[in-house]
Amino acid sequence: MAKRWSVAAVGVPFVGALLYLGGWPIAILFGAAAGLGAWECYRLADRGEVAALDGLGVASAATLVLFGAWRPTFAGFAPPALALLGALTIVALVVAMRVRGPSRKPLEVVAITVFGTLYAGLSLAFVPLLHALPTVSGWGGADTGSWGGLLVVALPLAATWIGDAVALYAGRAWGHGGLAPTISPKKSWVGAWAGLAGAGAAGALWWAVARPFLPGMPIESPFLAAVVGVFLGVGAILGDLAESLLKREAGVKDSGAVIPGHGGVLDRLDALTFTVPAAYAALALLEFMP
Repeated sequence: MAKRWSVAAVGVPFVGALLYLGGWPIAILFGAAAGLGAWECYRLADRGEVAALDGLGVASAATLVLFGAWRPTFAGFAPPALALLGALTIVALVVAMRVRGPSRKPLEVVAITVFGTLYAGLSLAFVPLLHALPTVSGWGGADTGSWGGLLVVALPLAATWIGDAVALYAGRAWGHGGLAPTISPKKSWVGAWAGLAGAGAAGALWWAVARPFLPGMPIESPFLAAVVGVFLGVGAILGDLAESLLKREAGVKDSGAVIPGHGGVLDRLDALTFTVPAAYAALALLEFMP
């Protein structure tokens, strides 16, 4: 536990500083995280005797995040991202045909290679897109400065982490399993409902902090912010269960050991692979609603 807190004490301020800077610093950080996440996904597949095309998948996952920083709007990001994923699929098929052959599970090899890129890379590509939303959409005020992007990215982080902490406490105190017993036996309905309440409260708290810096943002009340927080809380539960499902199939407790006391990159990003894209979708939709 001490090692876990020590890593968090160094890592959280470091990530916060990079989010304040924005641009290529966060692209490099999250691009590296996407590459490592894809690599861990392929290691899980190895345990099922499916050897993904690691180099292709890892490079593609990292490149998706770099594309997000290069073209930080959805309209700008989508064309190169789709082109990359199409090229990855074709190249993976050709490589599997040439190197693996029909006896070495080519369909599974290609599917896992593309999945790892989507799971780790596409989800984290929304970090630079989310970070750019205040600038692109003109939400900032005179005092916003570099805080706008950091605050917008803080929404899914707060909803995820506060919701998770509340769920953990309530689950340990009053829960007895039952949410998804075959995937994550310790998760309970009590913890899930408490986590959603915590995520909603985190959304309202985030609104109170962010509103003075982002007067033009489409979340205009703490109630709406709480609704968005609950929506992200649902995404966090699904993201957590999705990674647990992959680890359960592989028969491992952690996806890796790259972060001391925390396991692998995917163990830290599990819920965020759902909540970061969900936050972007929610804010973008609210922006275009009358």
